[in-house]
This record gives sequence, C-alpha cells and structure tokens, in this order.
Amino acid sequence: MHDYIIAGGGSAGAVLANRLSADSGCRVLLLEAGPRDWNPFIHMPAGVGELLKRKWTNWYFETAPEPHMNNRRMYWPRGRVLGGSSAMNGMIYIRGHRNDYDRWAALPGCEGWDYDSVLPWFRKSEGYTGPESPYHGREGEMGVSIPDCGLELFDVFLEGAQQAGLPRTDDFNGEQQEGAGSYQVTIRDGVRQSTARCFLPPEVRKRANLDILTGAHVTSLVREGNRVTGVEVLWRGRRAQYHAAREVLLCAGAVQSPQILMLSGIGDPAELEEHGIAVNHALPGVGKNLQDHLDVSVQYHCSQPVTLYSEARPVRAMSNLIRYLLTHKGMGTTNGLEAGAFVRTSQAGEEPDVQMHFIPSFMIDHNREEGPGHGFMLHACQVRPESRGEIGLWSANPLDPPRIQPRYLSCEKDLKVTLEAIRLCREIFRQKAFDPYRGEEYMPGAAVDSEEELAQWVRQYGETIYHPVGTCRMGASHEESSVVDNHCRVHGLEGLRVVDASVIPELPGGNTNAPTIMVAERIAAELLD
Repeated sequence: MHDYIIAGGGSAGAVLANRLSADSGCRVLLLEAGPRDWNPFIHMPAGVGELLKRKWTNWYFETAPEPHMNNRRMYWPRGRVLGGSSAMNGMIYIRGHRNDYDRWAALPGCEGWDYDSVLPWFRKSEGYTGPESPYHGREGEMGVSIPDCGLELFDVFLEGAQQAGLPRTDDFNGEQQEGAGSYQVTIRDGVRQSTARCFLPPEVRKRANLDILTGAHVTSLVREGNRVTGVEVLWRGRRAQYHAAREVLLCAGAVQSPQILMLSGIGDPAELEEHGIAVNHALPGVGKNLQDHLDVSVQYHCSQPVTLYSEARPVRAMSNLIRYLLTHKGMGTTNGLEAGAFVRTSQAGEEPDVQMHFIPSFMIDHNREEGPGHGFMLHACQVRPESRGEIGLWSANPLDPPRIQPRYLSCEKDLKVTLEAIRLCREIFRQKAFDPYRGEEYMPGAAVDSEEELAQWVRQYGETIYHPVGTCRMGASHEESSVVDNHCRVHGLEGLRVVDASVIPELPGGNTNAPTIMVAERIAAELLD
C-alpha cells in the first residue's frame, strides 16, 4: 500500500510525485494512462506541430456537435503521455493577470488564492534565465527562457504592433501584461521543459519510495463509506486495485478528472442515471463550468521566403532533426511562437481581454492541413469568455471518450470580442513594418469583412487553443456548482483531492500550464506540512 496515489502523470501529477516522494517516509504511486516520454518530438520544441496532428501522445478527442459553431465536432488534442499536455503544448509560459487571482480569491470558498499568495508558488517551480525580477524564480526545476531563433518576422511583428499603437512590454508575467513582446517559454538549452522531464528526471524516477506505472488507465475510484481509499486501473488488459493509506490525488485534467468522478458515481445524479451508474455521492457541479479559449487565426501569404515553411520541407526538416538530436541546436529549438501580445477591445475591463500569438508560418486545423507556401499569422483568443460548457459521458464504459461540450459563443459578448480581435489583427498586419512581406490575406480573406461574414467565418473555423479549466471548480460547499474546497478536497468525501486545471474556477487571462503547476506546488506543500 502507498501513502498517496496520484491518478494522472501530467502537468500537476508529475509535480506532486516529485514533491511528495522527496519525503523518504512517504510512499507514492504515480499512474499515467499514456506511455513514457521517450518520443524525440516531445523534447524537440519544433516537434510540437507533429505532436498536435499525431496520436502518439495524444488522446485525440473531439467535442460533441457545437451548436454555435455550425454544429461541428471540434478537435481537442490532450496529452496522453508522462508529462501530459505539458509534453505536447506550445511551451508558452504565461500565468495570467494579477486580477485573475484576486478575483479567484474573492469567490466564496476560495480564500487564499489571491495573487500575492500564489506568486511564491509560481516562483518555486521556475528556473528563469532572463533578467533578475521579483516576479520570477531562478532555482526551480522548470526552465523558462526568452527565445530567439533569429527569424526576422518576429521583430517585424513587434515593430508592426507598436506602429498599430500597442505598448511594448518586456515581461507578460511582470508588472505590465498589456502590450506586445517576446513570450517566455518552457524551453531550457533547446529542450522542452515538460513536467515529466523537469520534475521526474532519472534520479527522481529511481527513488525507492516512488513507483511510476505507465499504460495504467484509471477507470474508477474505490470507496469505503464516504472515504476514497484507492483506484481501479486497467493495465495490460487486466483490472487491478491500488490502495492509498492517506489520500488519492486525482490529476487527470479538466477533461478526464470529472469523467473519472462520474464513472465512480460521483456527480450530477441526472447525468449518472442516464448511463445506469449508481449515484454514490451526489455532486451536481462535477463536469459543469467548462471554460476554454476559442481561437481564431488571421493568416497572410508572405512575399519573401523568410518563414518557417522552408524549415518544414522534407530535406530541411530531416536535417534540422538530425542536427537537433546531435547538438540540441538549430531551428529544432524553436516553438515558432516567440512573440505575441495582450490587447484591449472596446469590451475590456481593467485588463487586456485578447491574447495574440504570432507565428511566421501558416497553421491550419492544428497543423493537420499543410498551408499554401510561405505565410505568417496571428492567433487571437478572448481570454475571459463568458460562455460555459460541460464535460459529460457518452457511456459508462471507462474506455470511451468523455462528452466534451464547450458551448463556444453561447454568450453574445464572446462573439463581439472575437470579431473585434480579428480587426485588431488585421490592423497590425496593415502597418508599414509588414509592407515588404505582406501578401494577400489567406484567412479569413479580404472579401470576408462584414460583421455577418466574419461571424460565420468564426463559427466555421474557430478552434480550441487548448486551455480548458473549471470542471471541478473550487468553491464553498453550499454552492451547487462547486466540487472542491480551497484545499482541493472534494466536498463531502474524505481521502480525495482533485489537483489540476479543473479546480480553477474562472479561466485566467493566458495559457494554463503555469497556473496548473502552481496549483500542484501549493497542494504538495500543504500535504507535506
């Protein structure tokens, strides 16, 4: 028997496994449904495009038909590998705005999650190589750097953004988020800093008190009365149970943590009864409150051969891969997302409401479709959408995917912000800095310009940018929508916490990997206290 069982070896689970097993008297079992992180495309930052379009490390989910997105089933890649989605994400290190955390702490039952309280936990993980700053840590396991692959279009974008009236910011995670600047990335010495690599290096994996079992699909939780005592796992075609002397820590992410709870009879009685699952613990908020960033991409042909297109041609790509494997240098070290911006629309409050990622390349359907030659683009997403969806079940079979229903654009304001974001992208690309490079607009296309035309384009081509949160939201026990308390303990049950992005009650203004790691750091310290 182990003291702690961690169900899910992703962004949160790997951190917990490291911190808890650092106490030699604490026995830890880490369970991950996917394989070990051996795939070389994981560790090469430029490999992100291949990981997104392949099933190697990817659950390859699809949503249910989305009613406000032309009833499309939308592709939702999620990490299925040790390191989880941190092993296949875009490697952008963003925490969100200070106000996101102060609002979080002001919600009923969420005391202690204000910005000043969580900043030390962000800093603890971080091994920042940029300038000294009170906002950053330098001794943490996770390398964070300021990239520079040498492609001129990143500088062109920054110049064009300033010409369009955006301020320049040197640190999106510092004093001023608003403006255009270089992203910080989870890359160190040319290598992706997944949580598996950073928090589970060989010396940690060899700890006598840490067992790591990959290919282990958690199918349900084991209970005795109102206490969760372990998990049931499908491993190599056989079912097995593992028991925890202290607690089970559910870290399967915003999609699968609620799925595992529901399969265990913990959730909304109506949802469970629909699939013939006995209600063991009624908790209506499980799976509700799903939030995600809906992304649109304004893309232009480039009139000069200065994009990443040349690097992706077969001969050059093979050369880059070989060079990278031998030296960890060259174009294999870039994630292609080195610059971006946080901007305000007319709908913004005190902080920016749109995030942009600039890429010197076409990217169509999550890189599953090849672009038409040299191009550049701006991803844009509304960072605090008001639309809410849910995670449910298609069946009681734990091997079936969950029912993902984001309900994008179900709130009218979200569409207004998105349409304004498209026009802001176009305004940046119209600036003098882009004159030597700007070809015709490829998407949406110059002919798509009226509000109605742009709205239809968004419904047809908008996509996730991979930031789901909120499906086991933190909150007070009297709130029907809440699932965990401010210590991530599941309401009404003993021995069970949810520790991942699903507990975040409101979507932060930015990428979600760093906040998820922060949550794990804080809960690990609490468990060891």
